Amino acid sequence: MDLGKVLIDFDFSAGYRALEKLCPHPEAEIRRRVAATDLAVRFESGLIEPRDFYAQLRALLDLQVDYDHFCSIWNSIFSAMLVPESMIEGLARRYRMVVVSNTNQLHFEMVQRQYPVLRHFHHMALSYRVKAMKPSPEIFLEAVRLAGCPAGECFYTDDIPAFTEAARKLGIDAVTFESAAQLSGEMRRRGIAWE
Repeated sequence: MDLGKVLIDFDFSAGYRALEKLCPHPEAEIRRRVAATDLAVRFESGLIEPRDFYAQLRALLDLQVDYDHFCSIWNSIFSAMLVPESMIEGLARRYRMVVVSNTNQLHFEMVQRQYPVLRHFHHMALSYRVKAMKPSPEIFLEAVRLAGCPAGECFYTDDIPAFTEAARKLGIDAVTFESAAQLSGEMRRRGIAWE
């Protein structure tokens, strides 16, 4: 199961709006500057450490913020759970559960602290640990390895169609997430039980 926009909602705009108050650039320019670099990709691929990311982003945006305050802003993007914890808990009693996420160390450590639902997952295939981001086959192959069963026995959901398609190409049964109700229906059709 994907983490962001499937298990937990997020909005990068909240972080950009908070950073806007600490640098001379408006939100649109912050987005443009970050997108023009490979900084976020390198961070989510585990190629740079959190403090190095902070230093490089600080220089890129002329940020006037200390590391701890930056971390709280960087992590302010997460909000509501999208899938009921009772569903995750029920699934975890019956199946090996694996999170597959493009994420970075700062985001994941905060999510792990603030969202206890993650305790129900048996394993995590995280881009910054695997050193590969979806839709790369490597992260999905790691998830299958962690699941301990053939790809054809795995079920995966992600909010990004290109990522569900990448999983399908490896033989994983994957659907694009739209809502908890839609996910429930997809799982019921497959005989996946959680109640």
